[in-house]
Amino acid sequence: MNDYTPRLLLKYNSEAKSLLKDRLGIKNVMRLPKLNKIVLNMGLGNAKEDKNSLKQALEELSIISGQKAVGTKSRKAISNFKIREGDPVGISVTLRKTMMYEFLDRFISVAAPRIRDFRGLPSKGFDGRGNYNFGITEQIIFPEINYDQVNSIRGMNITIVTTAHNDYEAYELLVSLGFPINEYSKKNKSNIVNLENEEQSNNDNEVDESLISSEEDNK
Repeated sequence: MNDYTPRLLLKYNSEAKSLLKDRLGIKNVMRLPKLNKIVLNMGLGNAKEDKNSLKQALEELSIISGQKAVGTKSRKAISNFKIREGDPVGISVTLRKTMMYEFLDRFISVAAPRIRDFRGLPSKGFDGRGNYNFGITEQIIFPEINYDQVNSIRGMNITIVTTAHNDYEAYELLVSLGFPINEYSKKNKSNIVNLENEEQSNNDNEVDESLISSEEDNK
């Protein structure tokens, strides 16, 4: 069992790395983007009143993720929603390493095709820092859930955290792993290129200014 390597990690090492080198123009292997963690969050508006609903949601998310989920509590009181500080408001689980790759593999291969009228996940879910967020409206797309035992349809938010320096690198990483995401728009690509050029020019200006200051000091 210690020698076990997830199938998706094998694909990243054997196929994705070479693709990312060509598409991103990155020569250093250590600089290539990779997955860091996956966070699953499920909000429960009735968690305070309905303890059974909270219990079942915890069990379902634990089964889906393969790891025990934990409850999340309100950080501050919100009078409009009748929520006090410390009230249960949802559940969450963070996946890393083997569990992360196993969950993503199951989602790509089995769960995503079961989404109703599925035409790919939107490419607008990037946060500007190389992380991707998307929502699932029904937990029953995961085959681990027994539909006959479900008392309520629940959605969840899934965040894929990567080591990418920008959104386009994260997009190419997900595509190389076979993630069902729609094509990244050319407008977003050009914005990233412009930002990188601005950063490079700023760095060059800083270097020039330091050289000028050093020359003046020598005089």
